[in-house]
Amino acid sequence: MQIEETDIADVKILYPKKFGDDRGFFSEVWNAQTMKDAGLDLNFVQDNHAYNAEAGVVRGLHYQLDPKAQGKLVRVLRGAVIDVAVDIRVGSPTFGQHVAVELSADNWRQLWVPAGFAHGYCTLKPDTEIVYKVTDYYSPEHDCGIFWNDPDLNINWSVSAEKAILSEKDKILPLLKDQTRLFEFKETR
Repeated sequence: MQIEETDIADVKILYPKKFGDDRGFFSEVWNAQTMKDAGLDLNFVQDNHAYNAEAGVVRGLHYQLDPKAQGKLVRVLRGAVIDVAVDIRVGSPTFGQHVAVELSADNWRQLWVPAGFAHGYCTLKPDTEIVYKVTDYYSPEHDCGIFWNDPDLNINWSVSAEKAILSEKDKILPLLKDQTRLFEFKETR
Protein backbone atom coordinates (compact mmCIF):
# COMPACT_ATOMS: atom_id res chain seq x y z
CA MET A 1 0.00 0.00 0.00
CA GLN A 2 1.29 3.43 -0.93
CA ILE A 3 0.57 6.31 1.46
CA GLU A 4 0.74 9.90 0.23
CA GLU A 5 1.08 13.00 2.39
CA THR A 6 -1.29 15.92 1.82
CA ASP A 7 -0.96 19.64 2.53
CA ILE A 8 -2.20 18.87 6.07
CA ALA A 9 0.22 16.37 7.60
CA ASP A 10 -2.35 14.30 9.53
CA VAL A 11 -4.61 13.71 6.50
CA LYS A 12 -3.35 10.93 4.20
CA ILE A 13 -4.25 9.47 0.81
CA LEU A 14 -3.92 5.70 0.64
CA TYR A 15 -3.44 3.76 -2.58
CA PRO A 16 -4.24 0.08 -2.08
CA LYS A 17 -2.73 -2.27 -4.65
CA LYS A 18 -5.19 -3.87 -7.02
CA PHE A 19 -4.42 -7.18 -8.72
CA GLY A 20 -6.64 -7.99 -11.68
CA ASP A 21 -7.09 -10.52 -14.42
CA ASP A 22 -9.92 -11.66 -16.70
CA ARG A 23 -11.87 -12.92 -13.65
CA GLY A 24 -11.90 -9.56 -11.87
CA PHE A 25 -9.58 -8.20 -9.17
CA PHE A 26 -8.34 -8.58 -5.60
CA SER A 27 -7.31 -5.69 -3.34
CA GLU A 28 -6.22 -5.58 0.28
CA VAL A 29 -7.78 -2.26 1.30
CA TRP A 30 -6.91 -2.43 5.00
CA ASN A 31 -4.11 -4.14 6.91
CA ALA A 32 -3.55 -3.13 10.54
CA GLN A 33 0.14 -4.10 10.55
CA THR A 34 0.92 -2.27 7.30
CA MET A 35 -0.76 0.85 8.65
CA LYS A 36 0.99 0.55 12.02
CA ASP A 37 4.35 0.27 10.23
CA ALA A 38 3.43 3.50 8.38
CA GLY A 39 2.65 5.31 11.65
CA LEU A 40 -1.14 4.87 11.56
CA ASP A 41 -1.97 2.70 14.57
CA LEU A 42 -5.75 2.58 14.20
CA ASN A 43 -8.51 0.61 15.85
CA PHE A 44 -11.67 0.58 13.75
CA VAL A 45 -14.95 -0.37 15.45
CA GLN A 46 -17.57 0.14 12.76
CA ASP A 47 -17.98 0.16 8.97
CA ASN A 48 -20.52 2.48 7.33
CA HIS A 49 -21.92 2.21 3.81
CA ALA A 50 -23.75 5.11 2.11
CA TYR A 51 -25.63 5.10 -1.18
CA ASN A 52 -26.31 8.37 -3.03
CA ALA A 53 -28.83 8.28 -5.87
CA GLU A 54 -27.88 11.54 -7.58
CA ALA A 55 -24.83 13.60 -8.46
CA GLY A 56 -24.59 16.73 -6.30
CA VAL A 57 -25.48 15.08 -2.98
CA VAL A 58 -23.51 16.84 -0.25
CA ARG A 59 -23.12 15.18 3.15
CA GLY A 60 -21.27 17.09 5.84
CA LEU A 61 -19.33 18.69 7.22
CA HIS A 62 -19.67 16.29 10.19
CA TYR A 63 -17.58 15.34 13.21
CA GLN A 64 -17.90 13.94 16.72
CA LEU A 65 -16.34 15.51 19.81
CA ASP A 66 -14.18 13.79 22.43
CA PRO A 67 -14.49 11.36 24.06
CA LYS A 68 -16.32 9.91 21.01
CA ALA A 69 -14.24 11.57 18.26
CA GLN A 70 -13.99 9.53 15.09
CA GLY A 71 -11.20 9.01 12.61
CA LYS A 72 -12.50 7.84 9.22
CA LEU A 73 -10.97 5.85 6.38
CA VAL A 74 -13.13 6.62 3.34
CA ARG A 75 -13.33 4.92 -0.06
CA VAL A 76 -15.73 4.75 -2.99
CA LEU A 77 -17.07 1.44 -4.29
CA ARG A 78 -19.11 2.87 -7.17
CA GLY A 79 -19.15 6.35 -8.70
CA ALA A 80 -17.05 9.30 -7.53
CA VAL A 81 -16.93 12.03 -4.88
CA ILE A 82 -15.00 15.08 -3.82
CA ASP A 83 -14.05 14.08 -0.26
CA VAL A 84 -13.14 16.90 2.15
CA ALA A 85 -11.36 17.04 5.51
CA VAL A 86 -11.31 20.41 7.38
CA ASP A 87 -8.90 21.01 10.27
CA ILE A 88 -11.02 22.18 13.22
CA ARG A 89 -8.33 21.90 15.91
CA VAL A 90 -8.12 25.32 17.56
CA GLY A 91 -4.44 26.32 17.75
CA SER A 92 -3.39 24.12 14.82
CA PRO A 93 -1.16 25.82 12.24
CA THR A 94 -3.63 24.55 9.59
CA PHE A 95 -6.85 25.45 11.47
CA GLY A 96 -9.66 26.16 8.99
CA GLN A 97 -7.72 24.73 6.06
CA HIS A 98 -8.92 21.70 4.14
CA VAL A 99 -7.86 18.85 1.91
CA ALA A 100 -10.18 17.95 -0.98
CA VAL A 101 -9.53 14.74 -2.90
CA GLU A 102 -11.43 13.00 -5.67
CA LEU A 103 -12.16 9.43 -4.62
CA SER A 104 -13.67 7.09 -7.17
CA ALA A 105 -14.18 3.45 -8.00
CA ASP A 106 -11.75 4.03 -10.87
CA ASN A 107 -8.85 5.62 -8.97
CA TRP A 108 -9.27 3.29 -5.94
CA ARG A 109 -7.84 5.86 -3.52
CA GLN A 110 -8.82 6.13 0.13
CA LEU A 111 -8.70 9.19 2.40
CA TRP A 112 -7.68 9.01 6.05
CA VAL A 113 -9.53 11.73 8.01
CA PRO A 114 -8.28 11.77 11.61
CA ALA A 115 -10.22 12.87 14.68
CA GLY A 116 -10.11 16.67 14.96
CA PHE A 117 -11.31 17.17 11.39
CA ALA A 118 -14.76 17.82 9.98
CA HIS A 119 -15.58 15.51 7.07
CA GLY A 120 -17.90 15.77 4.11
CA TYR A 121 -18.30 14.79 0.50
CA CYS A 122 -20.13 15.69 -2.70
CA THR A 123 -21.11 13.04 -5.22
CA LEU A 124 -19.86 13.62 -8.75
CA LYS A 125 -21.88 10.80 -10.33
CA PRO A 126 -25.29 9.26 -9.73
CA ASP A 127 -25.49 5.89 -7.94
CA THR A 128 -22.37 6.54 -5.88
CA GLU A 129 -21.58 4.22 -2.98
CA ILE A 130 -19.13 5.07 -0.21
CA VAL A 131 -17.82 2.91 2.60
CA TYR A 132 -15.85 4.15 5.55
CA LYS A 133 -14.34 2.69 8.66
CA VAL A 134 -14.56 4.69 11.90
CA THR A 135 -12.53 4.58 15.10
CA ASP A 136 -15.49 5.11 17.46
CA TYR A 137 -19.22 4.44 17.46
CA TYR A 138 -21.82 6.99 16.43
CA SER A 139 -22.86 9.12 19.41
CA PRO A 140 -25.75 11.59 18.87
CA GLU A 141 -24.79 13.68 21.91
CA HIS A 142 -21.25 14.21 20.50
CA ASP A 143 -22.39 14.75 16.90
CA CYS A 144 -21.58 18.20 15.45
CA GLY A 145 -21.23 19.88 12.11
CA ILE A 146 -20.24 22.94 10.12
CA PHE A 147 -22.14 24.43 7.18
CA TRP A 148 -20.88 22.78 3.99
CA ASN A 149 -20.63 26.01 1.99
CA ASP A 150 -19.00 28.21 4.65
CA PRO A 151 -17.43 31.07 2.64
CA ASP A 152 -14.43 31.23 5.01
CA LEU A 153 -13.52 27.64 4.11
CA ASN A 154 -13.58 28.29 0.35
CA ILE A 155 -14.13 24.62 -0.59
CA ASN A 156 -14.68 23.81 -4.26
CA TRP A 157 -17.42 21.19 -4.01
CA SER A 158 -17.94 20.93 -7.79
CA VAL A 159 -21.63 21.79 -7.35
CA SER A 160 -23.40 25.13 -7.05
CA ALA A 161 -25.33 26.03 -3.90
CA GLU A 162 -28.54 26.00 -5.96
CA LYS A 163 -27.97 22.44 -7.22
CA ALA A 164 -26.53 20.88 -4.05
CA ILE A 165 -28.78 18.22 -2.52
CA LEU A 166 -28.63 18.42 1.30
CA SER A 167 -30.39 16.93 4.29
CA GLU A 168 -32.49 19.29 6.39
CA LYS A 169 -29.94 18.86 9.20
CA ASP A 170 -27.01 19.89 6.98
CA LYS A 171 -28.84 22.97 5.65
CA ILE A 172 -28.83 24.61 9.10
CA LEU A 173 -25.37 23.78 10.46
CA PRO A 174 -23.39 26.76 11.82
CA LEU A 175 -20.42 28.41 10.13
CA LEU A 176 -17.00 27.50 11.51
CA LYS A 177 -16.62 30.95 13.12
CA ASP A 178 -19.92 30.40 14.97
CA GLN A 179 -19.21 26.82 16.09
CA THR A 180 -18.35 26.66 19.80
CA ARG A 181 -17.79 22.91 19.94
CA LEU A 182 -14.39 22.23 18.37
CA PHE A 183 -11.14 20.42 19.18
CA GLU A 184 -7.99 21.72 20.85
CA PHE A 185 -4.77 21.15 18.92
CA LYS A 186 -2.31 18.84 20.67
CA GLU A 187 1.13 18.78 19.14
CA THR A 188 2.57 15.29 18.74
CA ARG A 189 6.21 14.40 18.44
